[in-house]
Amino acid sequence: MVLLKLFEGSSWWILLLILLIKTIEVTVGTVRIILINKGYRLSATLFSFVEIMLWVFVASSVINDLSTAPIKGIVYSVGFSLGIYLGSIVEGKLAFGKIYAQVITSVEKHQELADALRAEQFGVTITEAKGMTSCKVVLMVYANRKSRDLVMETITKIDPKALIVIQDVNVIQGGYVKKHSKFRQIIK
Repeated sequence: MVLLKLFEGSSWWILLLILLIKTIEVTVGTVRIILINKGYRLSATLFSFVEIMLWVFVASSVINDLSTAPIKGIVYSVGFSLGIYLGSIVEGKLAFGKIYAQVITSVEKHQELADALRAEQFGVTITEAKGMTSCKVVLMVYANRKSRDLVMETITKIDPKALIVIQDVNVIQGGYVKKHSKFRQIIK
């Protein structure tokens, strides 16, 4: 009986609309936060306008009817959770920013590895290093984050035993890093 009362006071299409709009709003918000962290201020500002417009209308609808249709609050919460999940997927697909890969490889394989990475147009700097039991070579690779999987594939195909550490980079000045696509240049 109590469970049935939750579903009173609101039609299914209103609940679906709340779910969809809240999911979109939080997805946009998640991407906006990541854009700010990556330095895409203008794009993040535009995303924030869309985000707050959606929030104002959905939140007011839910809050105003919460006592008569508590299911709206539950649907709103589910939309929030879905939005976080979808936002992280969208951001992963967009892959804004740059990466720095530090690759520790053998002296024998380093040149082939550097040549293969450079053939893919990645910036590569080579330095000698001393490992625990042998001499090593460290490759410092800079690339767009969207190319991370290609960097990993290229390295592991040539030297599956290479130690690879990949980090996000906030600022790169000088050197060689493949340029962004036109879309990325516009939104920055």
